[in-house]
Amino acid sequence: MKPFPFPHPVDVHVGARLRLARQARQRTQGDLGRALGVSAQQIQKYERGTNRLSASTLFRLCGFLGRPVVWFYEGLEPSGSASNAEADAITALMASSEGARLALAMARLSPALRRKVLAVVRAFLPDPAGGDD
Repeated sequence: MKPFPFPHPVDVHVGARLRLARQARQRTQGDLGRALGVSAQQIQKYERGTNRLSASTLFRLCGFLGRPVVWFYEGLEPSGSASNAEADAITALMASSEGARLALAMARLSPALRRKVLAVVRAFLPDPAGGDD
């Protein structure tokens, strides 16, 4: 079987969740690397989905980051692909450092402030409705 010429969507999703969990715990890629005995660059490859996480490595990361294994797969369909184009867009956003930082910042806001920030973001969208909630 020939390897994919690009990261598999599941690896990208798990990597994005890894970045989110790492940033939520205010840990650096170097912190994770030291915990696993790998380089920060290896963690970066995991977060991008370029390199796949083995089951044992993911399990060790779960202990370090305080997340259950299933958390890294939330949002994926059993077929291994994201449920729809919107889920793919969310995964891509969360795989970026900006997306992960935005999500963490939004999580720290009160619900009222989150609604106000969302209204500002929607004002920039080509579709004024901004999609469904």
